[in-house]
Amino acid sequence: MKVIKCLIVDDEPPAIRLIEKYLSRVPFLELVSSTTSALTALSLIEEGGIDLVFMDIQMPDLTGLQLSKLVKGKTKIIFTTAYPQFAIQSYEVDAVDYLLKPFEFERFYEAVLKVKSSFKTEVKEVSKEVDDFIFIKTDGKNNFEKVQINEICFIEGLKNYVAIHLKDRQVITNNTLKSIEDFLPTNDFVKTHKSFIVSLRHVTKTDSLNVFINGKSIPIGDTYKKELFEIIQQKKL
Repeated sequence: MKVIKCLIVDDEPPAIRLIEKYLSRVPFLELVSSTTSALTALSLIEEGGIDLVFMDIQMPDLTGLQLSKLVKGKTKIIFTTAYPQFAIQSYEVDAVDYLLKPFEFERFYEAVLKVKSSFKTEVKEVSKEVDDFIFIKTDGKNNFEKVQINEICFIEGLKNYVAIHLKDRQVITNNTLKSIEDFLPTNDFVKTHKSFIVSLRHVTKTDSLNVFINGKSIPIGDTYKKELFEIIQQKKL
């Protein structure tokens, strides 16, 4: 799952604090910086590495609409504003969404899911070209074990290591769960819990609290439940 690197730009500190609070609840979002200055935001976006900007519209120096035109194509934008009259203009600069203040977490989450979905669409062709195997570092210098991706049932993050559960064995590595996640095709592997990534092709059934693979129950965390079942809904008959 791609981690979306975010910037917040709003000339009202309370508005920034609210978005920071919402953002901290979403595991696939990472806050890079917050600023009350549109010019500072422009500089940060120009430096690169910003995937998504939560952008106010009425700001000194540059309005959000002016800033969005300057950075068009360099990042995705969700406008956060108390002024409904700019909605049409926001879509002219390809904003992903337009949140009217005050907005609740549910509306915020709906908007960021659109961003996440757009990234999945963009990498769809790339995902098809992902290698069908990876080499996992095990104990000892230059010790690696080859793992076929289609044999991975689920991956479990433990305190000091990660266990990759295959059909017939498990591989232990000191890599982080995040580093392994980055190598996996996004159309098959889904995070169900902060400590678990599952392969949908190996899931045999689910309930409200768990997914089941090879007779083992794997927990579904509250943070990941909505996204997981949205994906499952897309694949149901």
